[in-house]
Amino acid sequence: MMFVPRRRRLPGFTRRDAVRLALAGSLMIAGLTVILSIDILPTGFPGQVGDIAGRDVPAPRSIDILSEEQTEARRAEARLRTPPQYDYSADTGFSSAERQSAAFAAAMEPVDAAFAAMSTEAVRRAALAEALPDLPPDALSTLQDLTPAQWTSMRSEMARVLETAQRAEVRDTQLNEARAALGARLAVRFSPAERDLAQVILGPLLVANSTYDQARTEAAMQAAAAAVPEVRFSITKGEIVVREGQRVDAALFEQLRELGLLDPQPDLAKTAGWALTSVLLVALLLGWVWRFRPELWHRANSLVLLGLVVVLATFALKVTGDRSVLPYFMPVAAVGLLLAVLLDSGTALVAMAVLGVVAGAITGTSELAAYVFLGGLAGIIVVRRGERLTNFVQAAVAMAVVNVMVVSAFTLIGERDATGLLQLLGASLAAAGGAAVAAVGTFAMLGNLFGITTSFQLLELANPSQPLLRRLLLETPGTYHHSLMVGNLGERAAEAIGADPLVTRAAAYYHDIGKLADPTAFIENQGGQENLHDELTAERSAAIVRAHVPDGIELGYRYRLPKTIISFIPQHHGTALMSYFLAKAKREAVEAAGVVPGSPQAGEVEAKVDRGRFRHTGPKPQTREAAILMLADGVEASVRSLTSQDGPAIRSMVDRIIHERLDDGQFSDCDLTLRDLDRIREAFVAQLLGMYHRRIEYPQNKIVELESRRAAVGR
Repeated sequence: MMFVPRRRRLPGFTRRDAVRLALAGSLMIAGLTVILSIDILPTGFPGQVGDIAGRDVPAPRSIDILSEEQTEARRAEARLRTPPQYDYSADTGFSSAERQSAAFAAAMEPVDAAFAAMSTEAVRRAALAEALPDLPPDALSTLQDLTPAQWTSMRSEMARVLETAQRAEVRDTQLNEARAALGARLAVRFSPAERDLAQVILGPLLVANSTYDQARTEAAMQAAAAAVPEVRFSITKGEIVVREGQRVDAALFEQLRELGLLDPQPDLAKTAGWALTSVLLVALLLGWVWRFRPELWHRANSLVLLGLVVVLATFALKVTGDRSVLPYFMPVAAVGLLLAVLLDSGTALVAMAVLGVVAGAITGTSELAAYVFLGGLAGIIVVRRGERLTNFVQAAVAMAVVNVMVVSAFTLIGERDATGLLQLLGASLAAAGGAAVAAVGTFAMLGNLFGITTSFQLLELANPSQPLLRRLLLETPGTYHHSLMVGNLGERAAEAIGADPLVTRAAAYYHDIGKLADPTAFIENQGGQENLHDELTAERSAAIVRAHVPDGIELGYRYRLPKTIISFIPQHHGTALMSYFLAKAKREAVEAAGVVPGSPQAGEVEAKVDRGRFRHTGPKPQTREAAILMLADGVEASVRSLTSQDGPAIRSMVDRIIHERLDDGQFSDCDLTLRDLDRIREAFVAQLLGMYHRRIEYPQNKIVELESRRAAVGR
């Protein structure tokens, strides 16, 4: 988590908060609405049926509808294929066969009689010509050439053929075809001429026994049409409905019409839906920041950073949302890493939840929503403060594992497509690695751009080779050593209460840089020389000591220190009282008044001394880290002045410093609890005991000490 200076929480929701909410909210809502509504005006098709498409026309949304035109076309085709219906039945065929068989027998009686008569051939020929006067000459000749036995056989065969043909369905529309086929139905033993004869004789006797039935035909056509299933077409969002150069037929034209692509109009209802979604998400996000992160709420650059990364991530999801696998490649989890490192993990978590909802709304799947949120959450948990590159590597591994688990779980729950799973697994690994790389490559740049101090900057500031620290070492060695000790104390105390140890150490190194303006005005840099404050009035001394705070701020800006570090310079003293110079001022006032020290008159004189002239200008510590720095600064200087630096003395001094600052109200503007103070106390004591532990008196050291004493006596 990156350090962010806190400001005192304003009571309730003020007018200033409302203005900030309206400004930040309107910008974010407008950005999200525009991005999410990019496809409200789809690419249309300006032609008609039969025209050729000049470009690809993608579907602006997914549809699954009934095609009435195609369904009706198929039903009309089914009606046309329905055969005509007739009134034939088995009973009709049987009765018509009986009638026509009787008619055949009656018609053949003269022929039978001619063949049965015992007459000459000439008489028989004449009788046959008279019996069947309508026979063509060829057929009559064939008949006359038959013997009685041949006639008997042929007559029997014709009777069978007629009965069989008449018993079957003979449609009135196919009567001629049926009559023409009668000769072919005779047995193969008969000659072609005999077959022709049979056809001539039987043709007039075969009658239609099946008549076209209009009502039945209509019913059959309706039944055939009803049996045709409805034609539906399903089109997925982004699918190409018509490709460039393709001729548009009636079916494609209907699909274009149903998709609203013939005369595309903005989908205002969809726009309103996205706008409402944006309002809901932005309101909840900013409301959470206002309620739980007031220090971010009152920093415009933090809100701009939050809005910028959320809007950009939404744009990336929207651009790739109509693809099946591409959204899973997007390193959206980089948003969580960046916000966790630059702001804090809580804000990053809420932002990833918002992006998860956006991802699900864009694609219409809960899988991508879970993928975005859970992958980002894993990165936030593991990256911590992002102090080292290994933190980002570990975050990438964690995100990859979670991404793989999410896509595997949804694949097992859903269609279990092995090929699709392999693609998603590759996308999961690529997205995790890409998010880590993107975060490492941009968080320092974004930190500089938005004035947010990163962990890498703090580590660089803590490097002794920094120009300002080199000056501190060479020009004010006592202050430099003091700053190092304060850094050690502050870092340990920050770790004890869960504050930011890196910020505390870096701030400790630079908190007294103002002493570079007048090094000898501070006792740690006098090196045994006379104390100039012995010659100055208490008020003048207090002004000199107080001046190291504005001098330090000016020097910090000159050396381009981060504002985060500069803010610690005035806070490390807060509005604390310079008790040493106040006591000196009281003594000076008593001496000037000529009264006896300790008398009631002296007390009255001391009470008139203005305490405000001996206080630092502040502000009081605004954060726990600043409070730790204040205590570490006072404790280190005070313990170093002790003649006996054993355990009880150190603990007593630490207790006194903490209680003095607490009773003076120096911690009223920061979130420091009594439990935190107890932990800070124990951390200070443990660190100071390690720094001032008793060392073994080596014999050689003892000899040197004795010789020094003898030399002193000899002089």
